[in-house]
Amino acid sequence: MYKENEFRILFNFTFLYPVKFYLGGFYNIPHVKYYYVFLCFVYIMTVLGNGFLISVIYLVKTLHTPRYIIVFNLAVTDLCGSTALIPKLLDTFLFDSRYIVYEACLSYMFFVFFFGSMQSWTLVVMAYDRFVAICLPLRYNVIVTRKSVITILLCSWTSLLILIAVLVGLFDRLSFCGSLEIKSFFCDHGPTFRLACNDTFLNVVMANVTFTLVICIPLVLIGATYVCISIALSRTASREERLKALRTCTSHLILVALFFIPYLGTNIIVKITAINPNVRIFNSSLSHIGPSLLNPIIYALKTEEVVNAIRRLCKRRTTVVSKW
Repeated sequence: MYKENEFRILFNFTFLYPVKFYLGGFYNIPHVKYYYVFLCFVYIMTVLGNGFLISVIYLVKTLHTPRYIIVFNLAVTDLCGSTALIPKLLDTFLFDSRYIVYEACLSYMFFVFFFGSMQSWTLVVMAYDRFVAICLPLRYNVIVTRKSVITILLCSWTSLLILIAVLVGLFDRLSFCGSLEIKSFFCDHGPTFRLACNDTFLNVVMANVTFTLVICIPLVLIGATYVCISIALSRTASREERLKALRTCTSHLILVALFFIPYLGTNIIVKITAINPNVRIFNSSLSHIGPSLLNPIIYALKTEEVVNAIRRLCKRRTTVVSKW
């Protein structure tokens, strides 16, 4: 098992930092290696799916629009988020390398939370795009431009970088003098800072601030957006126009449901009742990896512009091959 007396003293003997943490997730589960094989398959499909969507948007000039710049950004964050989480997860549990160096643990935590936060706010930007398109259609091309979308996305990247850096940076004021076992499948924030033996008040406050900014506010903004969209559609006389507008929102609503429902569901169940830690870890791991896998599939199958762009690319390739 893990060593509880493995520490080093830094910052003029003020704080005790461990040399390594021990990741205790997926412990004593029969046939768990099949799940690791499933995770490996999920990662491969996530890389292929998001890589394919990124390539299509990049290669087809008709998709160089504000809407698809946002989709491109989502695919990049999905790809980066999965790469930050799954390879290290497989290395940890499939090859039984459960010890992780203190600095590597904090880096692991930072990248998983950073890209997850960016996924959340990219969905908000998508909702904003749909809101302007449906509620202010005549001004859409003036308000939602490539420049404005890129500016919004860059502001999101910068703001979330600072937020998650502060969240993780507050570990520098913690001392770890007891158990070093993190009861999760990665260096999760809550299970890690609760191992500290000194005051964790600032970490709790920052965790609540981050939860509010990454989960609560995006959900409220997306909900408010769709309330406005519903009101605007209710004033539309034509039923066909309503259905057409709703179809443009379907893909986004599915993405929102995939991202928020598993995460909120797991957290609400944990608050209401005691569940087996391994069940919680399974649910949490699936809620982290599921959206990144399914997002490109949904956009490839549910969005007419992407389907048409893929067809054009295939025709172009066929024409080039036939000429040879």
